Amino acid sequence: MKNFLTSCLGTVVGIIVVFFLFIFWIAMVIRSDKVVEVNDNSVLFIKLDRPIQELELEDPVAELIGESESIGLTELRSAIKHAKDDPKISGIYLNAPQVGAAFSTLDELRKSIEDFRTSGKWVISYSEGYTEGGYYVSSASDKVYMNPSGSMELNGLAIDVMFFKKLFDKLEIKPQVFRVGDFKSAVEPFIRDNMSDENKLQLNEMIKDIYGHMTSEIARSRNLPAERIKEIADKMLVRNSKQAVEFGLIDSLFYDDQVKADMRQRLGLTEDAKIPLVKYSDYRSSFTPDMSSKNEIAVIVADGEIVGGKSEADGLVSSDVISEQIRRARTSSKVKAIIIRVNSPGGVFTAADEMWREVDLAAKEKVVIGSMGDYAASGGYYLSMACDTIVAQPNTITGSIGVFSVLFDLTDFMGDKLGITSEEVKTGEIGNMYSPTRHLTQQEKDIWQRQTDEIYEIFTSKAAQGRNMSQDDIKKVASGRVWTGTQAKERGLVDVLGSFDDAVKIAAEQAGIAGDYKLRYYPKRKSFLEQRFGDMEDDIRASVLKEKTGDLYPWFRQWERIKNYEGTQARMPFEFIIQ
Repeated sequence: MKNFLTSCLGTVVGIIVVFFLFIFWIAMVIRSDKVVEVNDNSVLFIKLDRPIQELELEDPVAELIGESESIGLTELRSAIKHAKDDPKISGIYLNAPQVGAAFSTLDELRKSIEDFRTSGKWVISYSEGYTEGGYYVSSASDKVYMNPSGSMELNGLAIDVMFFKKLFDKLEIKPQVFRVGDFKSAVEPFIRDNMSDENKLQLNEMIKDIYGHMTSEIARSRNLPAERIKEIADKMLVRNSKQAVEFGLIDSLFYDDQVKADMRQRLGLTEDAKIPLVKYSDYRSSFTPDMSSKNEIAVIVADGEIVGGKSEADGLVSSDVISEQIRRARTSSKVKAIIIRVNSPGGVFTAADEMWREVDLAAKEKVVIGSMGDYAASGGYYLSMACDTIVAQPNTITGSIGVFSVLFDLTDFMGDKLGITSEEVKTGEIGNMYSPTRHLTQQEKDIWQRQTDEIYEIFTSKAAQGRNMSQDDIKKVASGRVWTGTQAKERGLVDVLGSFDDAVKIAAEQAGIAGDYKLRYYPKRKSFLEQRFGDMEDDIRASVLKEKTGDLYPWFRQWERIKNYEGTQARMPFEFIIQ
């Protein structure tokens, strides 16, 4: 019976594998045969209803049944740029009610839309309602339309920080914290139940700067005074469609059929003619970027949390993987310039230092430009600071030059809650520097603090070297404090305020290849099968954990993330949501 059941299990697994391979084969065949032809006088339809990340995940099966799970900022910008010069595209129809992206990404999209409009082509936006981010992008359009019964959220920004101290107190878990600087507040959620005055100060100044940039950009697009936009948001004077028109935020209140009538008029079509809309996902397949140039600019994308070792999981920046890509670009005769595209809140210090070494070596041989996305803080800034030129968006969150160490003392939790005790035998005064099953001695605490101080000295000295500043001057803007891109430029941490396109232009000009280059992105994305089988393993593990933990599963996942804080970190001093 045991052998029979084993054989049955093997057969079932085999059938599942064959099924997935069959689906994959069908998807690839259909995709390879799929030829997207764009008709004359077409309209590019962009619907921003999925999270936006740096690079899009290729998933032919998802594309067969609908859309992929996310939108790649790189691919979207490329499509808009191509549509600008495509004689078959007459305009863009944008639907962005609620955009899953931070404000620097939204800035990149706004600039792409504005650049498209310089061709003389039009962009119209329509939605049943707008959130802050959705309206921010849409306001760059020629015309912004809204459903007559729609609502609008334009009420300023807020930062929400979550604290875990009371939870740890109940569980008798004692975080042991070692840090440098008044503003290195990543550890505050573990040791406080509210914000420190220093943290409130930096968050207030940062969000005001982001808010000021947002309102000024909306005001510029809508031809309204910035003070007026700020007043509307501060007092939430606009909540519905009628008020949106009254205050000049929306051009007209239309239903879907009226929007289409407007497009037909723009396209010169008859009343009943079908509008030649081409979806963004289809339009991407209608053209191939020109890769004929022999001059390559290698764009190395560091998108996610910094970790050591070799990992190709999405959302992680692996030191081994990124270091290898930088090394290859440095030694390749085809690569004339390198762009380090950073979108990271930081992470493990030693991993950031490994990548910094490769950036520093590359900058001695080739042009290396840093391009900052939504975040380039702490370890993310560490990765950027050896670049020749650093380009950031005004809303980029950067800086956070500082380090901290967190060790979780589980002695009381294990003894009082679980009934587990332990005892240690050692050869010297120190033995094991850290064990979660015992308290740290004062001698061990002193060693951990000294190590944290020493690493801070390394961080600030290398930052001073990269920025051509004295270490004392760097320390004045360090201490773990975060800045917006605008604030960072004022303090010498950033060279240029601009978009990814600006970083590319600078790289090409400094390398002497302006007008004759191609972009290649690294590391290359995982294959479809690697994605699917990797996701399958994660899904099975998650299902088992959900079944075992029940309602406690969300808290377990949060604890899994907290455990990544153990050891010395160069990480953004808080995790927050701007809304």
